[in-house]
Amino acid sequence: MKKAASPSRARPAAAPEPATARTVTRGRPKVRPSTLVPAAADGTEDTETRIYQAVVSGVMSQRLRPGTKLPEAALCELFGVGRSTVQKVLQRLAHDHVVELRPNRGAMVAMPTREEVGMLFEARRALEAAILPLVAQAATRADYASLRRQLRDEHRAMHTLPQTEWARLASAFHVRLGELSRNPILARYLAELISRCSLVVAIFQPPGNATCEHDEHARVVDHLEQGRVDEAIAEMDQHLRQLESHIQLVEAPTGLSLADMLGLG
Repeated sequence: MKKAASPSRARPAAAPEPATARTVTRGRPKVRPSTLVPAAADGTEDTETRIYQAVVSGVMSQRLRPGTKLPEAALCELFGVGRSTVQKVLQRLAHDHVVELRPNRGAMVAMPTREEVGMLFEARRALEAAILPLVAQAATRADYASLRRQLRDEHRAMHTLPQTEWARLASAFHVRLGELSRNPILARYLAELISRCSLVVAIFQPPGNATCEHDEHARVVDHLEQGRVDEAIAEMDQHLRQLESHIQLVEAPTGLSLADMLGLG
């Protein structure tokens, strides 16, 4: 006689990938833009996530400037945790390109060079140019209607929310185009590039510059819906070059303590 199959044990939820969070919609993987701060598996904020979130928030709000040192001992004292916990968080932040870990110098907020930023945007332009023809082939009328609803939300947010908030919606437009390519591999790579570009822009773009221009997004959709793929690619290329041109790789002096820069002051 065969033994009755024992009920499978529930596995702990896997930690989400840093660049994307995946869900399944009608059997097809869907890629969402990363907020860089995944929630804890049980719905609560664990200690590591709390430290990670504090650092990312400090960077995105420009309190933690590029090159700022993040001493392990100071982080242990501020958050009341042991060195091993801080080291895990710093490794995770380094994986997501938020901080750099340098031998004998410890951790510091990432400080990309102009060359690194140029290569990052070069890769993004190439990837988005490859994705747009796929979108034109696969997108339905319902997909374009959904894109236009997203653009309306984006436009409203530009006039009601702080720049750091509505910039996330602008990035979500690009991620949505990746989804509409119906190629989850390309979509995943694009979402990672967008996450890294968003971080660079948040750190280095001076206040008052639009992270993504709403009208340029609208023109890309117009071109795609009307079958003008070459025009859509050219519009997107110009859009991303303009975004890159706003980046100023300079360090602003700050008199804030590390606690204040982490939002703990």
